[in-house]
Amino acid sequence: MRAMDIRRTLRENRGFLLFLLGFGLFRTAVADWNPIPSASMRPTLLEGDVVLVNRLAYDVKLPLTDVVLLPLDEPRRGDIVTLSSPAGGTRLIKRIVGLPGDRIAMQDGVLILNGLALGYTERRQVGEHLAPGWPVQALRATEQLPGRPHTVRYLPGVTARRDFAERTVPAGEYFVLGDNRDNSEDSRYIGTVPREKLIGRAHHILVAADWLGEDGWRLAPRLERWLTALR
Repeated sequence: MRAMDIRRTLRENRGFLLFLLGFGLFRTAVADWNPIPSASMRPTLLEGDVVLVNRLAYDVKLPLTDVVLLPLDEPRRGDIVTLSSPAGGTRLIKRIVGLPGDRIAMQDGVLILNGLALGYTERRQVGEHLAPGWPVQALRATEQLPGRPHTVRYLPGVTARRDFAERTVPAGEYFVLGDNRDNSEDSRYIGTVPREKLIGRAHHILVAADWLGEDGWRLAPRLERWLTALR
């Protein structure tokens, strides 16, 4: 294609190209939506959920970078956040449980925050599937995280890291965990997360579909989860 033809094509489609550019900037700097590909946040988030993420919840950043231009608000304990893993850059979604200066430990799956063990209420056994044809018994309980109680899941038959010695969260960093405590790559493995690695706060499930049924692969909408707020 000659240079004149390229210029003509760009001129004739500049409105559409500007729309694509604006849309891309909106997704990278203001708001985004992310599909959930794994079980690390079960039962709060399920595979097939698509969450809305507010990229301006904490900072204004230079698009496509971790460079903070303007701090807007402080991350809060209990927030569900998307982040770039400090151990490799993979995009993850986790829950903030430790703020800068907090002392965090875990003993037999019980989270210990600033020397106080959290309470776990409404304990119940449930049958779940890790994959088609792989049924397991899981334990669910409501973890009494200050200001943000929420349901967590344990897998008693799975080897997992349920104990670690007390550590202090460094200034400007956050300790994150998956709600699926026995199947999550979180701060127990990747370390604390610097603020600039936080991408945004997830606040609603936009749409949801069951793409991993108990008996095999399928695709069916979970209408009851559409447009629901996260807690």
